[in-house]
Amino acid sequence: MKALFFDIDGTIWDRHNHIPESTREAIAKARANGNRAFICSGRTRGYIQNEDLLGIGFDGIVSGCGTMIEMNGETIFSEDIPADLATSTVETVRRFGFRPILEGKEYLYMEESEFGHDPYGRKLFSELKDRRKPIDSLWGKWSMSKLSCATDGCDTQECFKILSRYYDMIVHNSAVVEMVPHGYNKGTGLVHACELLGIDVKDSVAFGDSVNDLDMFRAAGFAVAMGNGSEDARNAADYVTSTLHEDGISRALSYLNII
Repeated sequence: MKALFFDIDGTIWDRHNHIPESTREAIAKARANGNRAFICSGRTRGYIQNEDLLGIGFDGIVSGCGTMIEMNGETIFSEDIPADLATSTVETVRRFGFRPILEGKEYLYMEESEFGHDPYGRKLFSELKDRRKPIDSLWGKWSMSKLSCATDGCDTQECFKILSRYYDMIVHNSAVVEMVPHGYNKGTGLVHACELLGIDVKDSVAFGDSVNDLDMFRAAGFAVAMGNGSEDARNAADYVTSTLHEDGISRALSYLNII
């Protein structure tokens, strides 16, 4: 039996949230063959609600870069940032001009005044609906496990120096950073899930496409990068499959004799 861990964006679906039929079929076959399939995402659980995605069928969800683990619909593990650290973090990132998105297991907190003009922000507002809450009018009452920030044009290094004692920074590009509490990443989530399952981590397979999948790749017994993935992800993988739209998941599972 293998434990299979799938990133979402760029791996299961594209930027339009389209999931190839071959991906659905391949994951279903893998599970039918006795393997366990997990979402393993940087998204917190509050942003993993899409019915089409969850309808694929998974045995569990590792969310928020390992800050929450769910199996068979039951929360097994969950960790929040302490309230005093959360408020000082928001104050700090805003002082440097960052626009924060506070990510929790039920809600994402973001201000319309900061993201209403932003295409990605509008996409989030549309998808989250009542799972999006404001930051300012709920000051200090958030439940957050990690945060992401828009950093375009800001002095990131000075801010990072201040907050690096608390967080690992996943810099996607000059405009986006994820801040994850020390001790948590997709790799720690994968290992913890394997321990809970009683599966040797050597029997785990990670599927991803970007820089925030590298910890998962290092932790897994075998790492698969999507053909559409970043150069860093492809260089770190044990196997590079075809792109998401060229049956990449199905081809990789076939290559591994899982289906």
